[in-house]
Amino acid sequence: MDHSDDSDKPLSPDELGHRVSEVFDLIGALYRRGLRKLEQGEEVEGVSVGVRSVLVLLRRYGPMTVPQMGRLMALTRQFVQRMVNDATSRGWVEATANPAHQRSSLIRITAEGEAVITTILEREHALNRQVGGELTEAELQACVRVLKQMLKTFDHVDVD
Repeated sequence: MDHSDDSDKPLSPDELGHRVSEVFDLIGALYRRGLRKLEQGEEVEGVSVGVRSVLVLLRRYGPMTVPQMGRLMALTRQFVQRMVNDATSRGWVEATANPAHQRSSLIRITAEGEAVITTILEREHALNRQVGGELTEAELQACVRVLKQMLKTFDHVDVD
């Protein structure tokens, strides 16, 4: 009698629904705890979680418009604009002319902004290095694949 492992077969929609619910519950707890930890570190540089996200995006992708950032982060333009205004007032980002669109400036990270976000990311990296469980590359790739698939479920959701 063949008792082969079924764990490599795709789940039925019903089973998938239950398992994905578990993942959402864990993501919620992870997000809330992670946010609290980030906010504790925030006192060091005075960077809100929202401003941190803007600085990370600009560092990773280069100059962008506020609407582009909003779409990438699935946040409203108004919220992103407030974060950009906050970062601008601290000298961490600056608006520059956008040759493609006169009314929508390109937002660019400054050298000071680079220094601030580098400090934050180094601190976060040190914390993330403490994640236990002897995780493998394959497990992390699978985790990322699952989360991307879950995120696709909400591609049609308008954030504005």
